Amino acid sequence: MNRLKGYRGPGPWRGRAAGLRRLDWTLILIVLVLSVAGAVLVRSATFQLMIEQGKDPESYLKRHILNLLIGFVLGGLVTVLDYRLLRAYVPILYAVACVGLVAVLTPLGSTINGSHSWIVLGGGFQVQPSEFAKVGLVVLLAMILGEPRDGEIGPGRRDVLLALALAGLPAVLILMQPDLGTTLVFGAVVLGMLAVSGARKRWLAGLVAGGGAAATAAWAFGVLKPYQIARFTAFLDPSADPRGAGYNAQQARIAIGSGGAFGKGLFEGEQTGGHFVPEQQTDFIFTVAGEELGFAGGAAIIVLLGIVLWRGLRIALQAADLFGTLVATGVVCWLAFQTFENVGMTLGIMPITGLPLPFVSYGGSATFANMIAFGLLQAVHVRRRAFD
Repeated sequence: MNRLKGYRGPGPWRGRAAGLRRLDWTLILIVLVLSVAGAVLVRSATFQLMIEQGKDPESYLKRHILNLLIGFVLGGLVTVLDYRLLRAYVPILYAVACVGLVAVLTPLGSTINGSHSWIVLGGGFQVQPSEFAKVGLVVLLAMILGEPRDGEIGPGRRDVLLALALAGLPAVLILMQPDLGTTLVFGAVVLGMLAVSGARKRWLAGLVAGGGAAATAAWAFGVLKPYQIARFTAFLDPSADPRGAGYNAQQARIAIGSGGAFGKGLFEGEQTGGHFVPEQQTDFIFTVAGEELGFAGGAAIIVLLGIVLWRGLRIALQAADLFGTLVATGVVCWLAFQTFENVGMTLGIMPITGLPLPFVSYGGSATFANMIAFGLLQAVHVRRRAFD
């Protein structure tokens, strides 16, 4: 009894240590490695270009590091929050996302690289609301599909229709920008979360069939912009228009193919230094890795991103409730589709849609959204059913 005299429990430091142990440190390490690798590749992709323009050669790198620091802070804040409390704020998050997407279509929006998807804040900073809409979509669908009604195993018809209707509004607003790539991400997230929620297979089949019909109608009635149609045509045959729509795809494959097994060496890429591939720091960052680090470096990045997805699936399986499972599933579907599309378009197996590579590409809004998604995975993991 004397030994217990004066004992006041584990204390705040022991509680904090226990909380730190519950984090998925493998996921943290992998995201950190990808972020550092991305910063190096961004520096390589922009250094010579900035010198030629008479600007600070490290300007892109400095801004990217700043974006990463802000992103990790956002991810940390999301991690310490109880994700289950998000249910109460989902309507607000959804409304803010929709307001941002509407604002882009007004005179407040700006066109960058052919897409009217940005709001310019000044000082070299822009906001892309569609990136944050991905976060809003994930938590919205998790709330609707994660609470089956009494006597139902999965979401009923009313829940599925409500989810599709609410997901459709921001998807249409994004398509109007036009941003086909993000719209496709929305489709992948909706399909994946419906499947995991226990929705009937006929809903999944209907969604796939409806998506195919909508794509056909968009093509037939001219909903897609001419440059978007040209990108799909060039994907089927890049050599048909090597100086036009097929230029990006052809130059990307040349850059990656020239890297060989182990690459030409960091900062030594001729295609990268000559800026033959456009948007090397964002959409085509994988070409820099392919040319300068070769097959080995490109494969390493793909493996690291694969580990992120694996840890996300593991978190979804261990979640304390269906809401947490669906949140983690939505994040995995989002990152998986975007990774496959980004790498695929540089290799010529997917059409060019302008999606950045998660945790690697340069970009403020995309980096912030990715880190918030990373924080959601950690928040679900910390409050999982059983601790390792």
